[in-house]
Amino acid sequence: MPSFVWKGRSRNGQSVNGVEIADTRDAAAAAIRRRQIQVTSIREKNREIPLLPRISRKVKEKRIAIFTRQFSVMLDAGLPLVQCLEILGGQEENRTFREIIKATRGDVESGASMADAMRKHPRAFDNLFVNMVAAGEAGGILDVILRRLSTYIEKSVKLKSQVKSALIYPITVTLIAVMVVYIILRFVIPTFTQLFASVNAELPFITRVVTGASNIVGDYSLPLIIACVIGGVLLSRWYKTHIGRRAIDGLMLKIPIIGMLLRKVAVARFCRTLSTLTSSGVPILDGLEITAKTAGNAVIEDAVMAVRKNVEEGKTISEPLGETKVFPPMVVQMINVGEQTGALDQMLSKIADFYEDEVDTAVSGLMKLIEPIMITVLGTIIGFIVTAMYLPLYSFLTFIS
Repeated sequence: MPSFVWKGRSRNGQSVNGVEIADTRDAAAAAIRRRQIQVTSIREKNREIPLLPRISRKVKEKRIAIFTRQFSVMLDAGLPLVQCLEILGGQEENRTFREIIKATRGDVESGASMADAMRKHPRAFDNLFVNMVAAGEAGGILDVILRRLSTYIEKSVKLKSQVKSALIYPITVTLIAVMVVYIILRFVIPTFTQLFASVNAELPFITRVVTGASNIVGDYSLPLIIACVIGGVLLSRWYKTHIGRRAIDGLMLKIPIIGMLLRKVAVARFCRTLSTLTSSGVPILDGLEITAKTAGNAVIEDAVMAVRKNVEEGKTISEPLGETKVFPPMVVQMINVGEQTGALDQMLSKIADFYEDEVDTAVSGLMKLIEPIMITVLGTIIGFIVTAMYLPLYSFLTFIS
């Protein structure tokens, strides 16, 4: 019979721990709860592998959206909370998420609130999710809140997939172009270089440029690759700092076409998140803080936090929002109207719908624009190399004839 290592709290709040022998984890937890101990963690002792720590993986948003949608339907149908979690945990295919759901169910069964139980698992449930669940529990409308959450997550997943689809094509074409140019410079051009050296004739300027680039690639390929890897690692670490992240995110917003798309995505996400939070009863200050942390861009995050500071001092949202110079004037004016009419959440939802449609249009337009540009650039590079190699050959043949 397996042994389970557990930790918990007694009725007087004292931390306790021990080992329980039972057939299953749920049976062990139930036996501990019968001793009036609230279980905070429990795991099977025989499966502990100290030398191989478990990798913490974040659960995908798509799975969380499906879980939330099914959860809201079950609650709306009148099923008890614990039974809903038991059913959802049993049918979940992802092992990590299944264990999180089962742990949440155990905590709820022990007497913890749904929000407190989910707060222990940030890999699956972020601050936005937890705060909305807490608001739903306080207002007795958890099924409605979960339905709004599922809609929000589904729209968020759609928005991210649109951005990825807009960026994946140019990135793929760029990588293929770099590989083709590298192969030509590394293996094809040296053959022509030997031929030109044997003739010992004066080469055109563009030919000397290409042969020089080929020599650099041939002699310094490994150092260049190592330098690129080290540069990528240093850039990644710098991006994890606030200064680096703000600098790179600010630069991304200034790129002519991509920056416009990213700004629209950021505005849509800001409005959708804040609308979902305010309509669910989350206080505006908490809503702005959560919205800032989920903005996905350091410049937008700083702007929202500056707005939160002004709101905390008694100002409206629209006034400091316009001072940040990050959000379009139309957004600021519509939020101002929403505050004056007392329908801020509805106005934010309409703005989010508008900008999500704008992202759809921008992505389709970007795809149509990028394809001819990438083909033209790639054709120009290959044409330049071919011209540089065949121009001397044409001169030699003319001279011989």
